[in-house]
Amino acid sequence: MAGIVDIFKPLTQHAHLLVQLSKRGIQSRYRGSVLGMFWSLLTPLLMLLVYSFVFSVVFKAKWNHPGAEDANFGVILFSGMIIHALFSEPMVLSSTSITGNTQYVKKVVFPLEIMAWSTTIVASFQALISFFILIVFMLLSGMTIHPTLLLFPVVVAPLILFSIGLGWILSSLTVFIRDIAQLVGIVSTIALFISPVFYPVERLPLPWQTIIYLNPISYIVDQMRRIAIYGEMPDWAGLGFYTLISLLVAWAGLNIFQRLRAGFADVL
Repeated sequence: MAGIVDIFKPLTQHAHLLVQLSKRGIQSRYRGSVLGMFWSLLTPLLMLLVYSFVFSVVFKAKWNHPGAEDANFGVILFSGMIIHALFSEPMVLSSTSITGNTQYVKKVVFPLEIMAWSTTIVASFQALISFFILIVFMLLSGMTIHPTLLLFPVVVAPLILFSIGLGWILSSLTVFIRDIAQLVGIVSTIALFISPVFYPVERLPLPWQTIIYLNPISYIVDQMRRIAIYGEMPDWAGLGFYTLISLLVAWAGLNIFQRLRAGFADVL
């Protein structure tokens, strides 16, 4: 049975291979396009501009939260979308990471467990670019840039760990149940709308707030806005508890993956 330390072994034992896989994953997304890697900047920028125009100019939406009265609604929305993408993209990519790379399954020495790490690193790369675009847009919009923004890696680290564990579970189960790959996109959309991306949780009745916080991204979305929009420190106790849960999910995911991988070659 794998231990907690084994979760992080790919970062040391297979670092070079992990870098190459992640680099290939990033490059393959834009291979063949005229603008190439520039799309990684252009896509989130266009999204942010559209959100700002529609919600701030057309609908004149207000967030109505202390510390965000004058904040651009598009910026608030985009900050939540960064977190959702960081969760949903690894989930979607991981679900087909084994079935879409059968050539690796046949190689006895290939460490298949690094696939979940690779897909999450690819998503993290895009999230980091989106984060920098968010900062630039906040500056141009006249919003305050809080020092707490430097805590962005600390806030998203538990979600990244959670995504890796979920990636191991989905990638291994999809080998045997191909329908999972189809369901993942639906689950991703549901996760978006039952999270505080488009609305503050405080607007909902208490029973619904509890349901919303069962969504893995809800708490991290709140913490993202605390450091980026409100200029507040994260809830360290809550973040610590979330990290513990993420470690358990990653540990369980790795053990499920290791137990099922023996049957991959037979099915594929």
